[in-house]
Amino acid sequence: MLTINKVGLESIPIIQVLSNEIWKKVYPAIVSMGQIEYLLNEWHSEEALTEQMMVEGHQFILIEWDKETIGYASYAVKHKEDPYRFRLNKLYVQPEVHGKGIGKSIVHFITNEIKPLGATVLELNVHKRNPAVAFYKHIGFVIAKEEVTEIAHGYLLDDFIMEIDLTKNLL
Repeated sequence: MLTINKVGLESIPIIQVLSNEIWKKVYPAIVSMGQIEYLLNEWHSEEALTEQMMVEGHQFILIEWDKETIGYASYAVKHKEDPYRFRLNKLYVQPEVHGKGIGKSIVHFITNEIKPLGATVLELNVHKRNPAVAFYKHIGFVIAKEEVTEIAHGYLLDDFIMEIDLTKNLL
């Protein structure tokens, strides 16, 4: 059985454990271990997660499958100037449970949370070589543009920015 719960600062340790496990299973096929370690430190340190929750307004959720925590996600308004565009900042699930409809359920949960807030678009970044691109297309996201960002130490984020029109798509 799938359970999705909104969480806060108290869940930072489990988010860190999950990110470390999931990233090291999934991302070596996409980017170098050096880049994985750098991004885990930059995006998933206690300080970074605290800032995302307390300053940037990210709402985190934990996902349980048969009473085992198997993933997490976060979402927020992209810019205060455009309160109708939300971002799916993180969506990470243990690869052992991929293909069971969990990702779609997570996105559905998030859209049900943000539509009453006036959300009309949900967007995300996904690495161009990430197999999740096919998943996002399957559930209705489209590629809006491509973006290459140099982050540090010569590391690049080579992403698609994908979005879904929440006024048209029912998920």
